[in-house]
Amino acid sequence: MDSALPDRSRAGWWAALLGALATVALFLYAFVGTLVVGLFVYYAVRPLHDAIHRRLGLSSSGVEAALTMLAVVLPALAVVVYTGVVAFREFAAVAGGDAVSVLLSMLGAEPSSLLTAVRRPIRFLSRLEDPQRFGERLAAALSTVATAGNAALHLSLSLTFAFFLLRDGDRLDRWFRDRVADGDSGLWELLAGVDADLERVYFGNVATVVLVGVAAVCVYNGYNAVAPAAVRLPAPTLLALLTGLATFVPLVVGKLVYVPATGYLLGEAVRTDAAVAYPVTFLALSFVLLDVLPQAVLRPYLSSGSLHTGLVLFAYVLGAALFGWYGLFLGPLLAVLVVRVSTHSLPGLLTDGPVRAGDADGAADADDSGDAEGNADAEGNADAAGDANDSEQD
Repeated sequence: MDSALPDRSRAGWWAALLGALATVALFLYAFVGTLVVGLFVYYAVRPLHDAIHRRLGLSSSGVEAALTMLAVVLPALAVVVYTGVVAFREFAAVAGGDAVSVLLSMLGAEPSSLLTAVRRPIRFLSRLEDPQRFGERLAAALSTVATAGNAALHLSLSLTFAFFLLRDGDRLDRWFRDRVADGDSGLWELLAGVDADLERVYFGNVATVVLVGVAAVCVYNGYNAVAPAAVRLPAPTLLALLTGLATFVPLVVGKLVYVPATGYLLGEAVRTDAAVAYPVTFLALSFVLLDVLPQAVLRPYLSSGSLHTGLVLFAYVLGAALFGWYGLFLGPLLAVLVVRVSTHSLPGLLTDGPVRAGDADGAADADDSGDAEGNADAEGNADAAGDANDSEQD
């Protein structure tokens, strides 16, 4: 009777462990998009964090992580604010001087009743031409605001997740090697390879976006500097930043921006009898400098690493097609895991040899070096034994 108690106790602990793992899996599934974006941000900014650590060498890892996140978040926030200001300015230019009145009229209200809506909301509602129509549009507007707020919440959670990974990454690394797998184990070598590949893929993609955005700023503003006023781009810097962001998606890249912009320029050229050569030249320059070169040269050099360039491309595109918006970040993660596990474990499984998580070539080199060291040790031991025998004979 007493001998069965330890087994029941272990069964209970296993049940508790499986319950905890199921709970973690449920949260991972519910917030997979948020966590994947957080991983993307972490790997994209980790080289910058390492550079800050090497340059400053602060004793507090939290300060270094905060500086890294600020160096990324503040420029991104500046881009968002700039985009909003330019978008509102363009809207005001199209709608006229009183853009607020146009917005109120779109809601079905009297354009002159903004002050009444603030001071006397009941009186404002009584003056509406169609209260039901106003309610429907107001509900749609509130739904849009709620969606934007939800997106902002998940983005802030992703950034917080990336911050804690930057701050506590070394501690997590030590815990894993002490409690799960040491630095010489196959599992550790596998995860270290995945870690290195993800950093190269994600950081390379961000670097490509930044470089294409800078190149687009030069191309678009340079075009406006030489083109006639009738066929100039509106808000060229904003369009350049959007071109850089569109480069996140391979194949599509800047076509989302410079192709519609070319259509607009051609329409203006026809309407004003301007030279069509300018829009055509703009299209050719954008296609070569912002499309062909980034995809054929820049992205493979920065992102692929040990992975095939085509595999990285399909991982981005098919990941987004299969999983939705977060598949753009989840696809490369799955591709790296599949390639690492397959190339490291499959040869040993097919040949009934040892299954090793390390790189096949690296493992072979290690074995060769190990054999060489073993031979050298054997020769050294033989020489030492010979010397000992000689001394004994003497």
